[in-house]
Amino acid sequence: MNAPDSADDLLAYVDASPTPYHACAETVRRLVAAGFRALDERESWALSPGDKVYVTRGDSSVLAFVVGGVPVERAGFHLVGAHTDSPNLRLKPRPEVTKNGLHTLGVEPYGGVLYHTWLDRDLSLAGRVLVQHGTGLATHLVRFDRPMARVPSLAIHLNRGVNTDGLILNAQQHLPPLLGLEALGPLDVRELVAARLGETGHPTSGKDILGFDLSLYDVVPSTRSGLRGELLHAPRLDNLASCHAALSALLAVDGPHDATRGVVLYDHEECGSRSAQGADSPLLRSMLERLVLAQEHRGDSLHRALARSFFISADMAHAVHPNYADKHEPTHMPHLGRGPVIKSNSSQSYATDGESWATFESLCRRANVKPQHFVTRSDLGCGSTIGPITAAQLGIRTVDVGNPMLSMHSIRELCAASDVAQMIAVLKAFFES
Repeated sequence: MNAPDSADDLLAYVDASPTPYHACAETVRRLVAAGFRALDERESWALSPGDKVYVTRGDSSVLAFVVGGVPVERAGFHLVGAHTDSPNLRLKPRPEVTKNGLHTLGVEPYGGVLYHTWLDRDLSLAGRVLVQHGTGLATHLVRFDRPMARVPSLAIHLNRGVNTDGLILNAQQHLPPLLGLEALGPLDVRELVAARLGETGHPTSGKDILGFDLSLYDVVPSTRSGLRGELLHAPRLDNLASCHAALSALLAVDGPHDATRGVVLYDHEECGSRSAQGADSPLLRSMLERLVLAQEHRGDSLHRALARSFFISADMAHAVHPNYADKHEPTHMPHLGRGPVIKSNSSQSYATDGESWATFESLCRRANVKPQHFVTRSDLGCGSTIGPITAAQLGIRTVDVGNPMLSMHSIRELCAASDVAQMIAVLKAFFES
């Protein structure tokens, strides 16, 4: 897979995934096209070497595995983890608010939103809708695919010091987007969504919508920039770019292998991972245990398998910003276009240690890729990932890595096109090892 192909495919993956629910659906679509079959958590599993299977939970987390030719207690698991969610603005359960002659939407920030980047953007709605279906519920994905909302800036004439004193935004007061004029009629979000579902072949009424998980997203398509198209501009690169790399690497590996290979794409990393389908849940342990039980019958098989396993936590990394280079540790400045980044923190905000660093370094050499390193300045706080959570819960050797990017947590982020193929190559080498 060459750089232009993999980079363009990443942009297509991002545009198909305005919410974690859509990211899960797009991932499943690609898995099914590659011959993977679904497993149901409610049923018993029977697996054979070479089986390609996947499991979803909560419509927003997905795990996919290729069963190895050697029992996992002797060959272990080769796993790559990432997350499907990104910071954004999410609708409240009763979002309709009318003030000063305008319909607005009640929203709350999800994750570490970079507030000002949501101003003056062409926004739309997407997410999951739960509809009454007989005595049960039916789940539908919805996206409007057209500009329909906007968070307008305050004119400089009314905020003269904004360029010198800084912009301060209050999430409750300043982030609700405008949706329309009150004079043109009332606003009912459920009826609005029902009409859109009808247009896409799922006729229903607003009163049958019992619940929803809806978010705002930027409708401007992802694109290339730079003098030679070498840069990518897109929303949600943190962390759909890592989801795409993990999935692409898994699908690129052919032939039988000893170890069982898998990708684990969680929801809710951006808000702490504490959910039924987040990294701080029993989800991965449960799936691995069931994979073992579907092949083995020894009581210590899972423990033996984990001792032979390795986990790559893939989450985007901070490239050095040319206008803010002083925010970086001087000898650990990742650059765009120079390959994957190994992330380290002595207090284990990243799970990397000398052994896992060396393991990933050896994979890079096998893929003919030169890695970079990131360490947060000693006088700044360090973010974290699913890596330490997974390492702590499973006792599995773990490394934290990611491709370099700028504008992390902005509504529009930036990375280098050439880095896409390099990360895929290293993860492919991992699955083939």
